[in-house]
Formats: sequence, C-alpha cells, structure tokens
Amino acid sequence: MNGYADLITRFLCLKANASRPRISATSRPALENETIYCQQPKQPHPEFHMKLQSLFLPIGTVMAAMFLLPVTAMAAPKKVLVVSTTTGFRHSSIPTMNKVIGQLADLSKAFTVDYVEQPPGKPNNLNRPKPLAATASDADKTKFQEAQAKYDADLPAYKEADAKWNVMLKEALLKLSAESLKNYDAVIFANTTGDLPIPDREGFLAWLKSGKAFIGLHAATDTFHGWPDYKEFIGGEFAGHGPQLSVSCINEDPKHPANKHVGKTFDIALEEMYQIKNHDRTKEHELLSLDKKPVAADPQPGFYPVSWCHLYGKGKVFYSSLGHREDIIDADPGLKDRKNSVEVSKTYQSHVLGGILWALGLAPGDATPQAK
Repeated sequence: MNGYADLITRFLCLKANASRPRISATSRPALENETIYCQQPKQPHPEFHMKLQSLFLPIGTVMAAMFLLPVTAMAAPKKVLVVSTTTGFRHSSIPTMNKVIGQLADLSKAFTVDYVEQPPGKPNNLNRPKPLAATASDADKTKFQEAQAKYDADLPAYKEADAKWNVMLKEALLKLSAESLKNYDAVIFANTTGDLPIPDREGFLAWLKSGKAFIGLHAATDTFHGWPDYKEFIGGEFAGHGPQLSVSCINEDPKHPANKHVGKTFDIALEEMYQIKNHDRTKEHELLSLDKKPVAADPQPGFYPVSWCHLYGKGKVFYSSLGHREDIIDADPGLKDRKNSVEVSKTYQSHVLGGILWALGLAPGDATPQAK
C-alpha cells in the first residue's frame, strides 16, 4: 500500500499499539522470535474497512473526511455512468455539471466516470401558432394565417430532422441497456429532462434494486413525468419553480456524508429552487429542506424538501434539487457574473460527492425516514 492508504494503516497501528514500546524498523534487524508491531499485511483484513469507519465516524473534522475518502483507493474504483441527455428544457449549466463530476471522481479516486451526452443536431422545437381570440382583428387574422402557413411548410422537414436525432439519442442511451449496465455501479442523471428513450425500463429498475446506485441532480425530477415507477424510486416530481432567490437550506442530518461539511444551514445567495410534489416523507431520509415556500412573493411556511436519500431494494438513491446555476456547481473564482461565493460552490461539491459515495456504499450514512 502507499499514499493515504499507507498513512491510514500506520494510523490504525499507532491507535492499536499506543501503549506498546516503539520499535524502529530501520534501527536494527528483528531478532529471532521477536514480534515487530504494525507489520503491514499484503492484503487488508476483511474487517479493515469496518474498523476504520468505526474509528473515523465520531470525528467530525476535515481531517477525518480526508482519511475516509482515500480508503476506497485500496479497492478498484467504482464505475459511474453520467447521463445528461434531455428531450425537454436543457440547462446551459450541463457541461459545467459534467466537468465537475469528473473532477470529483479524479479528486476522490473512488470512482471513474463515463458519459451519455446529448447527440448533436437536435432541431429547435416547432411551435404551432396560438389560436386566435374571438375578438381578433383582421390584421391579427392575417398574421395567424401567415404563421400557420409557415408552420405547415416547416413541419415535414422538422419531423424528418427530429426522427433522425431520436435515432441518435436511442443509440446513445444503449449504455442504459440491461447488458451495458452490468459494467456500472451507479448512474447519475445530471439535469436530465423529458421522456428519455432508454431501452429497457424494467431492466433498469432491476439493475438498481440488485444493489446499485442512482444519483439524481436538479432536473432529474423533471424527467419521466409519465413513468410512475421512476417518480417512486427517485422520491418526488418537479412541480415548478419561482424566480431565483436566496435561501437557507436546513441540514436535516449533519452526520450523513452528503451533509458533513454543510453546517447547520446551507446559505445560498441565489439559486433556482424547485417545488416538489409526490414526495412521501415517511419513505425518505431527508437531507436538506426549506421551512418556507421558495417563492419570494409567497413564502408560505411548511416543509419543502431539497435533498433526500433512501434504499430501493438493495440499491441506494440520492437526490439533490440544487444545481441550476454554474456558480453553485463550479468553484472557479474567475467564473463570470458570480453571485454565489466560492465557498458555496465547495460546499455544494462536498454535498454531491458525499451523496455519490454514500450511494456507492463507500461512506456510511443513515437512510431511515425521519417522519413516521
């Protein structure tokens, strides 16, 4: 072993042998029948990770977190598939989200990433002209007729281009087939929207239930509105949002890996905050929440979920509705028109990374619903 793993082994040895006399491995050769404490085994004992976690869990410091993350480097890194395709609204922050997830993978050394990205050439939506009002003037009727004629003329070409693009989208999403999913430990939906033509919905659910991980970020709840099983396993459905505003998210579980570095509240200067429907608190372990409706003009008191997790069969699901603005996702201090501080971005990244590691089974955390 080397690096952090070697450092952790040395730490455990010192912890276990604190009362024993020190022996320098380089001061002299070992005598016959003499025991040299803290010899490093070629392979870690199966109980090594459990003992390590029990030592570190009570330590609420950044140092403990630094020790905990690299433990995963002792095993082969997990494989994560990041999906950012959309058939509905497409967030301009998606490239930033994909980049940062890759950076978190490189930083933690706990997982590697593969991507399903948007195929090029998606035609712009062709919108049918709005119906005329009963009181429409002759000029309005003329404009409507012209708009309708243009729509009818453009429709065949649009349908052809859209059909070609959907073929490319289906090909890209073959990575979510039951056979392909055997290569991955987790899937992240990073700001996906709309109904995605994944090849085998039931196979996807079976893969997740078998002990795999799903991580949903921001618009993942604005995906598959017509698929009840998806809404059930992700734990909620996007219901809308008001104008961007400043919020103070309540930390519902400071011990969870996703929240260890959040503090009592996560104060954000500006973000697009989702309102969620079809969210059953008796089935979810809440992580972040708001105590008033995230609409400045109508701040009704209540419980408004922001992030949560739960078990799904043998699998794990983590979701966070945060992640609309680039200056929340990316900690680059030179980001143009930054409204959120770099510290906010770093906290968001630790929130996402902790959620990923928990879902992958690499960091322990509770998934028991707080509400009964």
